[in-house]
Amino acid sequence: MKKVGIYLLILITICFVMPTLLTKRGKEVTAHTENETEKETTPEETSKEEKSQIFDMSATYDYKKYGTIKLLHKSTGEVEEIPIDEYLCHVVSAEMPVDFELEALKAQAIVARTYTIYKIGNKKHEEADICDDSKCCQAWISKEDRLARWEERKQESNWAKIQEAVNKTSGLIITYQNMPINAFFHSNSGGTTEIPVNVWGGTGYPYLQSVETSGEEAYTQYLSEVTITNEELLNKLKETHPEVTIDFADQDSIKILEYTESSRVKTVKFGNIEIAGTEARTIFGLRSTNFEITREDGTIKFTVKGYGHGVGMSQTGADSLAKQGKTATEIIHHFYTGVEIKEVNEL
Repeated sequence: MKKVGIYLLILITICFVMPTLLTKRGKEVTAHTENETEKETTPEETSKEEKSQIFDMSATYDYKKYGTIKLLHKSTGEVEEIPIDEYLCHVVSAEMPVDFELEALKAQAIVARTYTIYKIGNKKHEEADICDDSKCCQAWISKEDRLARWEERKQESNWAKIQEAVNKTSGLIITYQNMPINAFFHSNSGGTTEIPVNVWGGTGYPYLQSVETSGEEAYTQYLSEVTITNEELLNKLKETHPEVTIDFADQDSIKILEYTESSRVKTVKFGNIEIAGTEARTIFGLRSTNFEITREDGTIKFTVKGYGHGVGMSQTGADSLAKQGKTATEIIHHFYTGVEIKEVNEL
């Protein structure tokens, strides 16, 4: 009987006491790292984390140089050191609509990376490689601000799409004669891009030629209008040309005199002065220099095609080409003449 009692006691210990001890020990191990406890997620959350890891491919390209850049935040004067592909996610999300085709976003990523590296070799800022001001260098937006402007349900997938565009092109840049090009880009060309000499003067760049792109008229950036009164027009001109006089009764007192090869306004007459189309665009706040002028009942209407200076890659043109089945590489070769796409480590 004693033996039976001993066996029974052992059996009770095994069945009830040991599981309790083991369970307690398991809890202690889990609670040891608070962050690990917080990472316990639902199946849906886990899949999102895995998705994020899939898109985070920047580590696959080993930048020998240019892997980190110095970014100047113009509003604060702060200079931030940041991995180039992380920086480019902020640039691409600021420069191109996320609902554009992936191949267009990939082309934008390559163009923006090229532009960044070109700027490193041709610095405007002594303390930094590039700044976050689109009027000086190229646009940049923080992830927090970018996400806040998207619908909440699309925030994660949108950012993942931007990361994919950047990371799938990691290390790639556009070159001409084995040097990074000055990769200009703009919103909408109005159907035909412009050569730089007609915008900024100088001798231009051989890889920036005028090219036609179909499908850009489908975008809201393609067509715009500015209507002002005769008096408003005269006052705006006098701010930079105080000597101007206009006889509004004379239909020839306001007239386009000359066009560029891409049908943009090269020279326009306002009364007793003649100014460049680029200056008229600035004075009257036009989206591009591709405009026509009509007059009626004491008003002047500018009908404008395109958006931006028109040089280099048109972003809506890139999206239009992507919708036609073109790849990022084909898009780049469409807008930049005689170039090669290379890994930056090859330079």
